[in-house]
Amino acid sequence: MTAIEQVRFAVVDTETTGLSTDDDRVLQIGVVVMRGDGTVEQELVTYLRRLGWGFGHVGAFHVHGITRRQLRGGVKPVEAFEMMNLLIDGCIFVAHNAKFDVGFLRSDSRRLTVPFKLTGPLCTLNLSRKLDPQRTMSHKLKDVAARLGKTSDRPHDALGDAQLTAAVLPALLAAHHITTYEELVPHFG
Repeated sequence: MTAIEQVRFAVVDTETTGLSTDDDRVLQIGVVVMRGDGTVEQELVTYLRRLGWGFGHVGAFHVHGITRRQLRGGVKPVEAFEMMNLLIDGCIFVAHNAKFDVGFLRSDSRRLTVPFKLTGPLCTLNLSRKLDPQRTMSHKLKDVAARLGKTSDRPHDALGDAQLTAAVLPALLAAHHITTYEELVPHFG
């Protein structure tokens, strides 16, 4: 049995141009590598340099606030995926609404012909919902975090949201009485 404190997690968040994995792209990736006890080991945030887009292709600016200037200062998408893959290697992939982030990362990795390797994923949205089977509460990241006394001053920033997700993960694991890696595995998916 591996104690949860020894398990390494890569908490990931993405900001995208929209909601379609077919038509939209990842603009920003944030990663927090941490242990199950909440100890943060490393962080990464990068914009993906997307060139040649016409007007409006930055997507939902009113949501993420990402500008073309920020993207021009980013790294090439292939490099961003390589950096992320190095960081998440050997970690359990975690995201709040993992289906969304994994879907975009897989879609972009196929387009870029860069592998995307993950173990898991573990979804904090699903963990939160399982604690509230009647769905009497909101399970948006900011609301889950607020119930646990956590806040972020950078919503819809990939690193800010990854940090907030990382902050709530230990409490969600404890609420599910997950104390070992083996108890964690049934929650993957």
